[in-house]
Amino acid sequence: MAQPEARYRVLNVHAVPTPSAPPVAGPYSPAVRAGDWIVLSGQLGLGTDGGLVAGGTDAQARQALVNVAAVLGDCGASWVDVAKVAMFLTDLSELPGVNALYEDALGAHRPARTTVGVAALPAGASIEIECWAHVPE
Repeated sequence: MAQPEARYRVLNVHAVPTPSAPPVAGPYSPAVRAGDWIVLSGQLGLGTDGGLVAGGTDAQARQALVNVAAVLGDCGASWVDVAKVAMFLTDLSELPGVNALYEDALGAHRPARTTVGVAALPAGASIEIECWAHVPE
């Protein structure tokens, strides 16, 4: 029996210039465009010097949210374009404080979100935030 013809579309995925992103620490891009989607790699609470900001989870969360907003801006997007957020926390008891900061950063916008408790994050961070934004080409 003959197999049906495979039909697919090749999705062109390419890195987006992100001069506002903290320095990367590995073989990845802070953001890529995949069709009408901008996909951001996880952002930590890294300052401009590439180190974690002082002040614990709240300070790192605040900085990670600033970093996400900056990378979105480099991509011609903002929080209102975000459809999905994933947050990773090393201590889920910190979630109420993080939620308050998240609400302040996003205003009334409420994208879908997943929050996961993890044992560890890169650079000893306590929080990492990634997202997907819909930004038609």
